[in-house]
Amino acid sequence: MTVEARFLANLAEVEAARWDALHDGSNPFLVHAFLEGLESTGCLRPDWGWTPRHLTLWRGDELVAAAPGYLKDNSHGEFVFDHAWAHAHARHGLEYFPKYLCGVPYSPVQGPRLLAKDEETRRLLPDVMVAMCRQTHLSSAHVNFHLERDDVAFGPEWLQRIDVQYHWHNEAGWRDFEGFLSAFDHKHRKNIRQERARVARAGVTFRVVEGQQATPADLEAMHGFYLRTFAEYGNHPALTLAFLQHLAEKMPQSLVIFFAELAGEPVAGALCLRGGDTLHGRYWGAREAIPGLHFETCYYQGIDYCLRNGLTRFEPGAQGEHKLARGFLPSIVRSRHWIAHPAFHDALQGWCGQEAESVRAYAATLAAHSPFKTLPADAHPPARPSR
Repeated sequence: MTVEARFLANLAEVEAARWDALHDGSNPFLVHAFLEGLESTGCLRPDWGWTPRHLTLWRGDELVAAAPGYLKDNSHGEFVFDHAWAHAHARHGLEYFPKYLCGVPYSPVQGPRLLAKDEETRRLLPDVMVAMCRQTHLSSAHVNFHLERDDVAFGPEWLQRIDVQYHWHNEAGWRDFEGFLSAFDHKHRKNIRQERARVARAGVTFRVVEGQQATPADLEAMHGFYLRTFAEYGNHPALTLAFLQHLAEKMPQSLVIFFAELAGEPVAGALCLRGGDTLHGRYWGAREAIPGLHFETCYYQGIDYCLRNGLTRFEPGAQGEHKLARGFLPSIVRSRHWIAHPAFHDALQGWCGQEAESVRAYAATLAAHSPFKTLPADAHPPARPSR
């Protein structure tokens, strides 16, 4: 039976059970409840540059493959930066927007992007994206933060970009925070202990709230911290309180919030999502300027949580060289890009190659400055991606 492609204007058009049957559920950002929740609670709007256009492949009435997708009128909320590409198109009288994005809104988190029941069908998804872009005269298609194993699905016409994030791994088998610290060299171990002690001396205590425990007041407090952070940096806050309430109701097993409290009142919070063996740090905010509070709330509490709960990875978000000194080692993340204009494609192919060489050299330099006495068993200079 032939495969039929359908693009959906919202994820509610497909049943959650059908969508979620295409992945193993270990990545919370690909779950139907997460993606559909962004749409139904007002986090995605066309006037903000987000128009859902999810790709699905069907054999008769059976959903056999899918990819979360959006028409984008800007590059906000993507974390793979292509502003220079848009400006170059404009200088030559070409329209870069709208473009097509396969990814998870506002989430620089690696994970599955090409969901399918078998490898043969998975490899059809990039081709269908390209065909749709050609038919609708879009400038480009982008697949952000895909897994390395998905590289084989992309043909040579898809440019590859890489970047560095900082991830914590526990392949060494640490059982508690002291065991983790024992792997550090003296200088870095002393610094972390001093940072934690400074927060404790300020009278700050911590409360961990998982989804099923979250009260309306907890969710309102966390959303308030989120709004405060975005206001401080002059950015637009896209996530609504309704979305956090949706997560607590529909994905309670995934939602984890760390609250820093003074005299029983929250003064800071960090929102994370848990999936499989990994904790994903996403948003934080505070109403008190306490030395070390950010590091404790966003990093050390998360590591402690992973150690207590048997999680072996902690990905605290994009960017931040300061994470290296706290045990988060450089890790390569990936994206793929199809460019319609042949001359731009050829020019960007060379540019992407040069960028990749620079990123790998940077990652190797970072790895050489590891805070550990010896690198953990899973840490090594990033390997070149498979071609």
